[in-house]
Amino acid sequence: MRIHFIAIGGAVMHNLAIALKNKGYHVTGSDDEIFDPSRSRLERYGLLPEEFGWNTEKISHELDAVILGMHAREDNPELIKAKELGIKIYSFPEFVYEQTKEKTRVVIGGSHGKTTITSMIIHALQASGVDCDYLVGAQLEGFELTVKLSHKAQVVVIEGDEYLTSALDRRPKFHVYKPHVALISGIEWDHKNVFPTWDNYKSQFSKFIKTIESNGTLVFCQDDKEVDEVVKKDDTPITKIPYLMPDYSLAGNNTVIHYVGEDFPMQIFGRHNMLNLNGAALVCMQIGLSRKEFYRNMQSFSGASNRLEKIREEEDMVVFRDFAHAPSKVRATVAAVREQYPENNLIAVFELHTFSSLSADFLPFYKDTMNPASNALVYFNPDVLEHKRLAPLTKNQVKTAFGGGVEVVDSASEIADYIKEKKHGKCVLLLMSSGNFGGIVSSLIHS
Repeated sequence: MRIHFIAIGGAVMHNLAIALKNKGYHVTGSDDEIFDPSRSRLERYGLLPEEFGWNTEKISHELDAVILGMHAREDNPELIKAKELGIKIYSFPEFVYEQTKEKTRVVIGGSHGKTTITSMIIHALQASGVDCDYLVGAQLEGFELTVKLSHKAQVVVIEGDEYLTSALDRRPKFHVYKPHVALISGIEWDHKNVFPTWDNYKSQFSKFIKTIESNGTLVFCQDDKEVDEVVKKDDTPITKIPYLMPDYSLAGNNTVIHYVGEDFPMQIFGRHNMLNLNGAALVCMQIGLSRKEFYRNMQSFSGASNRLEKIREEEDMVVFRDFAHAPSKVRATVAAVREQYPENNLIAVFELHTFSSLSADFLPFYKDTMNPASNALVYFNPDVLEHKRLAPLTKNQVKTAFGGGVEVVDSASEIADYIKEKKHGKCVLLLMSSGNFGGIVSSLIHS
């Protein structure tokens, strides 16, 4: 097949492009700008466009399909020409579905935890020698790409994002995949710019359940009252399997799972990760692994990139980085680090970066989320607010919304000063953001 990518530089798009080249397809692409790591990876595989920008000469009847990236607009000249020529146009979720029609599709959904759970399942299957294809939203240790699509694998594990599919398709991505086995980890209002009300957002998960194939299976977190409510109201004729917290304990800075007389020490920690672990276990059991085999395999799992990831450890300092942006994720992450390091000076730094988090009417949902920290700092960039066309915020607004003695800065240069001022004794530094702290995240890690 000859495939052309419009907006090839996206996080998933460039991985999918490489995966298809590895599968033997002829792949080309365009984009108006591409940054690392996408740029370096595309160049390594000979897929980096010779020049940036849109070139309608790349669109011809020789193409079998065009894959449209999320940030490509409806007036994109390549897209317009593809439509004129009648070339089949896919969003990447639609194309992934087309590529996996004959496979057992496992789709992980939820407002939080889906990247980690997807990563756990992939790790466990690979450790048991089960060949699987996958699409996951973070880099995994031991895997070069975040997308794999092969001819041979009979199972595909997909992280099911609820954000929109493309400029032409306003469905949430996870409505496209039609899973045989699905999981919902939690429901908390997110993507306020797309789902303007809580009821509208929550309804997307009810619709997701309806997309599960006949006689399929839904694994769901009963510990989350919103998920439990959605599942109880659903009448889809599928198998529904709830999960709760496994039996675990802390031994020093280690977390140990206890199951039918055996202990399984884990590298990951935190109450939310223990819930994630149990959800992933139940999914793997639907594919043929036993729970013991799953726990055995998970002892070597160190986590997904940027998901409560330990990135530096010295005698008096441990540094973690986390993708936390939603209130429940911030709360869970801070609580997890505090539980694991109860005596340490915990310095928690959080960047408001998403559309929802920077909305004044959404800020109160963050109340008390950072209370377990010894020292808590919130940073926001006024330029990002302007870029997203949101009303300006004041530091006092943010401080009042968070409560609990949180300090607030609106200049990235002040973050390092804050860390240096608060650093004493045995410290844990927790950096939480879906952004990069104004481009200084690397310096913060080593501050």
